[in-house]
Amino acid sequence: MRFHRGVAAAGVVLLLAGLAACAPSLPATVVPDTKVTVGWPGALTSLNAAAAPTPGNLDIAAATRGTFGDTVDGSFVPDEGFGKASIVGDDPFTVRYDLAEPAWSDGIPLDAADLILGWAGASGYFAEDVDAETDADAAPVVSALDEFARAIEVTFPEPTIAWQSAVTVSVPAHVVGQRAFGLDDAMEAKQAVIRAVQEEDAAALAEIAEVWNQEFAVAEKTDVAADLLLSSGPFQIDGSTLSADGRSVTLVPNPSYRGAAGPQVAQIELVPPGDDPIATLGEDLDVVQVAPTSANRAAISELERRDFPVQTTHDGGVWTVLLRPAGVFAQPAARSTFLRSIPAREVVEAAAGEWSSAYTATTSVVAAPGSPAYDIVAEDSGFATSLGAPSEEPALEREAAGVVAGTPVCVLYDRGSEFAAGAFAAMRDGLGAEGWNLTDCGSDDVDAAMGQGGWDAVIARVPIPQTPEEFAAQWGGGSAASLTGHADANRDALIAQLAQTVDVYEAREVLAQIESTIVGAAVARPLAVSPQVTVTDREVAGVTARNGSLAPLLYGVAQWTAVP
Repeated sequence: MRFHRGVAAAGVVLLLAGLAACAPSLPATVVPDTKVTVGWPGALTSLNAAAAPTPGNLDIAAATRGTFGDTVDGSFVPDEGFGKASIVGDDPFTVRYDLAEPAWSDGIPLDAADLILGWAGASGYFAEDVDAETDADAAPVVSALDEFARAIEVTFPEPTIAWQSAVTVSVPAHVVGQRAFGLDDAMEAKQAVIRAVQEEDAAALAEIAEVWNQEFAVAEKTDVAADLLLSSGPFQIDGSTLSADGRSVTLVPNPSYRGAAGPQVAQIELVPPGDDPIATLGEDLDVVQVAPTSANRAAISELERRDFPVQTTHDGGVWTVLLRPAGVFAQPAARSTFLRSIPAREVVEAAAGEWSSAYTATTSVVAAPGSPAYDIVAEDSGFATSLGAPSEEPALEREAAGVVAGTPVCVLYDRGSEFAAGAFAAMRDGLGAEGWNLTDCGSDDVDAAMGQGGWDAVIARVPIPQTPEEFAAQWGGGSAASLTGHADANRDALIAQLAQTVDVYEAREVLAQIESTIVGAAVARPLAVSPQVTVTDREVAGVTARNGSLAPLLYGVAQWTAVP
């Protein structure tokens, strides 16, 4: 990790023209006296989501941080109101990150210092749990800095699929510089941050790392300094209402926000949802997001009949039957026959019960239904003609695969999950008629049980991988976190290729090839994506939940409206 020496510290010019002498008034888009209360299951533990990327911290960051864009249904959607990421060189692969005119909520503009700080954080300069000695030649470098200090260029050792989001602005550089070096002047603090990274000043970087990792932590704090609460997104945190456990957070409009869609609600309260959030919707709560269960089906149905908006999305996971390629399933033929014999539609209907329509069927473990990549993956993976083709003579196929009728198949599943328990019962009954003897290996801790081995099949909610690193962890050979333990050198090569694929259309083709290796190995039978349900009060509009696990509710908070 290094800063390109050709960019001289003395040549850095930070222009802070236009700083407001006092805080500007609220955006004209805000409707006074409007308030939305959200049943929020998260917890705010750090104001630096890059240092502590928990679900709760990422939720808050979605509302309080501007970015170059966002990933929606697997595709990157740029936000040119914040800035623009552009490929400016192919060999070596170089990307320019150019800010528009965003500002922090104290009026200080975002500039190159913020970008360089964000780049350094993403590059591991401030990591607490890794060896500081890394291969400098294998790391990206900042190869240019715009003379107006609102852009940087980063040269990568090879093309990267994540080039649009490789640089983010997680915390204000002037605040970090002021706290790390005891400075008062914002411009001087920004310059100090740039010099520290550019010159690889170990002592200065250690001071920055201390601020980066520790000072933005808010766990067990109710009195948080105002400079730590600065925002570059549509909302900012009202520090006076922060609870010690981080579970209650008040968001108010950022007066300096310059994005295309300004905030419209005057106050958003994030509070613990309680044991039965649906029961208090329309009274204590205005927005809730829950997993569908038999217990909340009737209540949600009644709200829908009374015109409360109800949205169904997926939470980024897919319910899947995974096979361990050992024991009874050591041979591919046995695995293929078993997976082909699963009556997927009937299993989902039995497991989901009255919520069956909320569970969208899927044939992929690498792409979600509705995403631009899904149709390509589904068409090219070979699933439809192999694992997805029902067996005409399942008992004969089982015997031909060398599995004697009545051979025990230990099926692991989460006893506490309605869906998993229902799926096991349906599979046991359906496959039992074909000579498969599914034995109940249910557990209260599926993750631990998977690691211990001893199971033949598992019914599990599997996160759909979003990055090459996640692909390698779940499906790569030799990974300690491998879902099935199946290794494939060709799959490993394809995952490495995906990491360096810049073209989105080519990336979809590579995804299909990765899926094809999983289908060919016959180690997974996807059933349906895991749903989540969002219900809003009738006097609240613009709430659009998105698919996936990353800030599924708060990412579009600027679009929310409410009746005063």
